[in-house]
Amino acid sequence: MIRDVMGGLVYWDEWVLYCDENIEATLLRLNEPSKNPSYRPQYVFQLARENWEQVFRRYSRGDAIPELSGYFPALLDAWEESERLGTEVWTQEQQYTRHAWVVNFDHYIICFWLVGLALVLEIPDEQWNRLLALIGNEGEDVLLDRIISTRTPSRKVGTELCYRKPYARLLAAIDAPPAKQAESLKAFVTHWYKELGTGARSGRAKQTVPYSHPYWYKYGDANFEGGAYFGRWCVEAVAAVKAFGLDDSLCLGHEHYPGDLLRPNGPSTHPARVELVPTPEALSNSVVTEKKNWLSRLFRR
Repeated sequence: MIRDVMGGLVYWDEWVLYCDENIEATLLRLNEPSKNPSYRPQYVFQLARENWEQVFRRYSRGDAIPELSGYFPALLDAWEESERLGTEVWTQEQQYTRHAWVVNFDHYIICFWLVGLALVLEIPDEQWNRLLALIGNEGEDVLLDRIISTRTPSRKVGTELCYRKPYARLLAAIDAPPAKQAESLKAFVTHWYKELGTGARSGRAKQTVPYSHPYWYKYGDANFEGGAYFGRWCVEAVAAVKAFGLDDSLCLGHEHYPGDLLRPNGPSTHPARVELVPTPEALSNSVVTEKKNWLSRLFRR
């Protein structure tokens, strides 16, 4: 069953296949000497990004929830290698702007995503500790630090929000009386995508990049068939539900709420979509075409 409201079976099959093969091809290229050592740390970090985007892509397609954690080892390996290489390339200022939540809206969201996925997928302690070491920013944000501290009680918790839009609503849901938590959580999920569009402007510090929305925010609005779109899933909400046991009943079925992450054994929380089932010939042609497209992309690099 496809969970996302966009894309059909052929679309998701095509791009899941392409991105898995691209991850494998990137790993092979990393065994070769770098032609641009100064860019290599960022290139390796892109491999981490491909892995977390593939988690979302597979969730969107309707894949089994337990399978999604399989991307974490490669994701962590790539991020750690990127950081190791970056110590020889990035200046102190670049290190700060890449990693500090308060000036990097994208990085804050990515860290929130990965914490949320790690909690709901219940990754092993060894992977969890590696993730926290990469995330850093201990004591910088009252919301994300509180969520992390439910699994790591020694985590220092910040006193302020890095970004009031949209996250003040999620903090309010966590602090709401039990009888009002469901409605408060629904308000966060309902406003989440729209408020992300101006979220960086609500931050405590000037941003390191000029745009006000996350890097993936407009994926799918243009060139959808190009495959950049991987879904628009409010993992932050399920992170809070997992951490604090919030009532998410009013969010189930919302187009941005990935409720199946919390219910790995089903049934799905997403409305069933009416899909035209492609013929075996169409599926075969799609796979063959994608193989040819992938090879042509690979050898153009």
